Amino acid sequence: MMSRACPQLISLSKKQFAAGFSTCQRMYQKYNEPLSGHEMPRAGGIASMMRLPVQNNTEGLDACFVGVPLDIGTSNRSGTRHGPRQIRCESSLIRKVNIATGACPFDSMQVADVGDVNLNLYNLPKACEDIRKHFLGLVQAGCVPLALGGDHTMTYPILQAIKEKHGPVGLVHIDAHADTNDKMLGESIAHGTPFRRAFEEGCLVGNKVIQIGLRGSNYTLDDYEWGKKQGFRIVEAFECWHKSLSPLMEEVRVMMGDHPVYISFDIDGLDPCFAPGTGTPEIGGLTSIQGLEIVRGCRGLNIVGGDLVEVSPPYDFQGTTALTAANLLFEMLCVLPKVKYGLR
Repeated sequence: MMSRACPQLISLSKKQFAAGFSTCQRMYQKYNEPLSGHEMPRAGGIASMMRLPVQNNTEGLDACFVGVPLDIGTSNRSGTRHGPRQIRCESSLIRKVNIATGACPFDSMQVADVGDVNLNLYNLPKACEDIRKHFLGLVQAGCVPLALGGDHTMTYPILQAIKEKHGPVGLVHIDAHADTNDKMLGESIAHGTPFRRAFEEGCLVGNKVIQIGLRGSNYTLDDYEWGKKQGFRIVEAFECWHKSLSPLMEEVRVMMGDHPVYISFDIDGLDPCFAPGTGTPEIGGLTSIQGLEIVRGCRGLNIVGGDLVEVSPPYDFQGTTALTAANLLFEMLCVLPKVKYGLR
């Protein structure tokens, strides 16, 4: 049967045959696609991310969506444990092609929703260990995880897992808050500490970290100084007002080079008028257009993972925040290294 499909494989060495067989498999492979609204009403179907197929591991996958239903690290309004489910529900509106950029991720990558991390909701350090182990299993075979949050504590154990696979990474971090506190109410693990812990453990390359959109009241005038001392580039929200962020992202691409990069997008990086459903909203934030510019500006980077965190459905009465989050996750998928682009 295989010789009829690929006659050139006849009389080849065993090693050549294996390589040729793998090539033929890729030629005839059918990639997963989101369930179309023309095939099933958007209100129907399983509520997976973009109504993609669901599988319980990353076998055969180039990228995956994974939920992290965590909110015991929050410091203000809780509810982010329900974020992954609501993001999935709102994602049913998203179609398979990014017509603005020409990205056709489902023409060149095998993608699926691999469900949620089963984590301990009564012990935050234990929950972090559950997340680390789960993500280590996802990335070991080369799959790129895109995580649906969940509070920002989750990025710390994810970066621990990413480090085991890729070593220290660069970071594109969009947020209202730096999340580099040393302690919160005496605890070293919380949603305001992940990037200090990650840096201390060698998960991040200091001069390849950029934090965009920081703003709001702080406890001291030097709250951003710790990050700057480590080499982090800080771009406060007021520096972004009334301008395109495409030029900034040109600088980011030079800054990162071909180094492995992780994207972490806290939805409160956007102004509350665009994303009200979050736990610690701050006025004067980025627009949704600027959010798109940042993620699209990551095209060409060696992206090894990403997350969208802090969506809190109890405060997202019209679903706008979750819908925005779902679109930003799709945009992250569209800038992964294996994505093919069609002609506009």
